[in-house]
Amino acid sequence: MPRSLAYERDNALNAICPYFTMFPLEYPLGVLKQYRWANPVVMDPFCGRGTTLFAARKLGLVARGIDSSPIAVAIARAKLAAVDTANALELAKRYMEEHERVAVPDNSFFRVAFHPDVLRKVCAIREGLLRVGRDTDKTVILRAAMLGCLHGPTSKTPERRSYFSNQMPRTFSSKPDYSVRYWKEKRLVAPDVDVLKVLERKLTRLDNAQLPQTGVLTDARKGDSRVAASLPPASRDFSVVVTSPPYYGMRTYVEDQWLRNWFLGGPDHVVYGKSTQLQHAGFGSFAESLGKVWKNMARTTAEDLNMHIRFGIIPSSNVDAKALVRASLESSGVKWTEVSVRSAKTAASGKRQADHMAAGSAAAREYDFHVRRV
Repeated sequence: MPRSLAYERDNALNAICPYFTMFPLEYPLGVLKQYRWANPVVMDPFCGRGTTLFAARKLGLVARGIDSSPIAVAIARAKLAAVDTANALELAKRYMEEHERVAVPDNSFFRVAFHPDVLRKVCAIREGLLRVGRDTDKTVILRAAMLGCLHGPTSKTPERRSYFSNQMPRTFSSKPDYSVRYWKEKRLVAPDVDVLKVLERKLTRLDNAQLPQTGVLTDARKGDSRVAASLPPASRDFSVVVTSPPYYGMRTYVEDQWLRNWFLGGPDHVVYGKSTQLQHAGFGSFAESLGKVWKNMARTTAEDLNMHIRFGIIPSSNVDAKALVRASLESSGVKWTEVSVRSAKTAASGKRQADHMAAGSAAAREYDFHVRRV
């Protein structure tokens, strides 16, 4: 089997839901392999879609993640779950039967975005998942798979259809007014897809018996990494942090994921002006809010603490990324030693970040920091 195909197969679970701010798996894998001999507990205070957690799982390490976005947490938790395609499909079928009379959104976007039968089934599965009291592996996997199939490019070939929606990007949710205009101008009609077949195609690619199973100590949860409450005493034993904070100037994470947010129980429209976890009002405010995260990480009970930070700025922000990270570390009030700082290897090594920021983004806009608590 060609290496690329083998790689995609082995890491398919990491791609359960495309997400525009994901960093490449090679980065946390490369970092964590340096510490594997010590069997450390790993922390990611901006876990996003869980790439660091997945890398830790591949290496058999305990890892924990925190993120302020419910979409990110839902995807990240799937990276830690066992995949059982049959059980997840059976659960989806049961929800479609139990909630077939569920109310569906009735606005111009949803009327054009989804075929009526598809929307009803999606809403039925949504309703079933919203009523879950205690999550299991199958609810976690089904939820993330639904998020991954919710919107994306259409295919004229039924057996190749991988998404439920009319033509849309797969990594972010286009805004309703723009989407409706685009579909009408192009005369695009939402496909009448078989929801279970689409899910089955997604899920059968994810099962990997070689992935180590995770224990109760590994988790991903919603929280604000700036505050002490996000780090309860039982989870302060990590010695390695691998993370990629929101890039300076990126303010629309929630708005750009509004449709997935709806599936998780949010409104059926875009809510603008939602506050982000970090303050983007300026260099100082951003450094100060990021510094609160580093201060919270330093509360670990581990004797040694190594932090590996991939950080960048969008090209339109006239800010020195290295200076901003250093200012945030100083703002934390914790003494850190800068072990190394280098440009991210290439634009390709962080391509999904770079591609989202702007065409032609230079790798020099992204930096990899390694710092150690003194």
